[in-house]
Order: sequence, then C-alpha cells, then structure tokens
Amino acid sequence: METVGLGFCYEDLPVGRRFRTIGRTVTETDITNFVSVTGMLEVLFINRDFREKESNIPGFAAPGALVYTFMEGLLTQSTMQHTGFAFLDMELKVMGPTFAGDTIHCEVEVTESRRSKSRPNRGLVRTRNKVFKQTGEQVLEYTPLRMIKARMTDKEPGKA
Repeated sequence: METVGLGFCYEDLPVGRRFRTIGRTVTETDITNFVSVTGMLEVLFINRDFREKESNIPGFAAPGALVYTFMEGLLTQSTMQHTGFAFLDMELKVMGPTFAGDTIHCEVEVTESRRSKSRPNRGLVRTRNKVFKQTGEQVLEYTPLRMIKARMTDKEPGKA
C-alpha cells in the first residue's frame, strides 16, 4: 500500500525548482509560548507596557527565530517526512517585523543540488527560502543546506 505524505527525494529537487508552503497565522499565544519555552524573555516580547510606551515597534512582534521555525515546521510536514536526514548549514537574514495576526508563508527555490560523495544514497540540497507576510512584504530569508534521501545512486535531479 502506498504511504502518502512522504517528502521529496534528492531526485525531485533539481536546481531551479520552486514551490511554496501554505500560510500560517502567527498568534499572541504562539509568541508567548515560543519566548517562554526558548527563554527569550526580552521585555519586547513579555512586557506590554514597555512595548506601548518605549518601543518603536507598533504591535506585538514575533522573534525572527519563531518565524524561521514556523517555516521549518511547514516545510518538514510537507517536504521532508522520511527523506530529510540532516540540516547542515544556513545563513539567515531578518528583513522586517512579523506581528501577531500576520499570516506568513515560505517561497522556496533550489539553488544547489549535488550527490553526496561519501554517501551516494544521499544528496546535498541548498534552497533559498523567502518568507512573506500576507501583505507581500518579505520578512525573512534563509539558505539551508540539507542532506536528503536519494531513491537511487545514479540518477541526477531533473534527468530522465
């Protein structure tokens, strides 16, 4: 019987492939839970009086780390089940604020895809992941390099 919901394999991810996630609305509860569990107890995230009287940021802002992890969650659920084996490297840029009430999604483009030299049943895939709010404003960008399961040891992505 076929198992549904499995992630992409190396052969599914040639350079240039693009896709996007579904959206996810960030709530005040999400922000409160995230800063509590991670220990990011900065006054900007835990003190409404400070936010209203002393901060330049209008609204209840989410940490950039929350935005990044929410996108990783959406991508894990939809593209990496049983196939994503290692997160190896990343650069990350926060480009604008995300607030409680914003709905965010990730647009992904494969920028590097090569077979592992030491493990031919694995591929190394780097993507450029751009996170956007419902307004179209880009708020975050990151470039993870992942080790991904390969179906076979000789076929390259995008080749018949």
